[in-house]
Amino acid sequence: MTKTFFPKLAALIAGLVLSVAAVASEGGDTQQSGTDLGDRASLQRGAQLYMNYCSGCHSLKYLRYSRISEDLGLSEDEVMTNLNLTGAKFGEHILSAMPADQSKSWFGQTPPDLSVIARVRGSDWIYTYLKSFYLDEARPLGWNNKLFPNASMPNPLWQMQGLQRAEYGKADATGERPVETLVVAQAGTMGADEFNQVARDITAFLEYAGEPAVLKREALGVWVILFLAFFTFLAWLLKTEYWKDVH
Repeated sequence: MTKTFFPKLAALIAGLVLSVAAVASEGGDTQQSGTDLGDRASLQRGAQLYMNYCSGCHSLKYLRYSRISEDLGLSEDEVMTNLNLTGAKFGEHILSAMPADQSKSWFGQTPPDLSVIARVRGSDWIYTYLKSFYLDEARPLGWNNKLFPNASMPNPLWQMQGLQRAEYGKADATGERPVETLVVAQAGTMGADEFNQVARDITAFLEYAGEPAVLKREALGVWVILFLAFFTFLAWLLKTEYWKDVH
């Protein structure tokens, strides 16, 4: 057991170190998103923001319009009028209207499907990523991202957030100057707190999209706990009845 345990432990520690290094290479610490999947209004706003600013490039191929309607308390007419921008049917999956071959030539690669991005990256990562775009003339599209350097996409939310520029630190051993902070060079249509809510709403929606059943599962969990508590009480009564004559 000892011969196999320590190599496995060493491999686990090495994996954790590599994971930390990977996060550090993508721009450092993330900010807490503060999402609340119990806030239906936030999920509804996030759905509309996603459809207006993200779905043109990114699909949600594991989620249906009809499922959004059921889970977020929206009527079929509200979904088809405000969220369906591709002309898809109510029961169909959410797919991007952008042709794959053209998107690859525009961005260098096909924009990924975001159905499970929250499960892969985490909500805090998405929230921070949405806030970390800055102008970079060296990039093909003129944009870069502090959290995910050399990202291929532009900032879809720049009009609301404003234009950010990077302030660089001292050069490292390789001669590169790391991005330390981002400052707003040109104000957007929203203040910082208001835009933070926009990023939070989109993040919450993507968190929901990664596991739509979580809304029903959490609601069902309350009843499961109550049932277990009631069953435990019945078991206690039964045990008391069986053992009342035992001294």
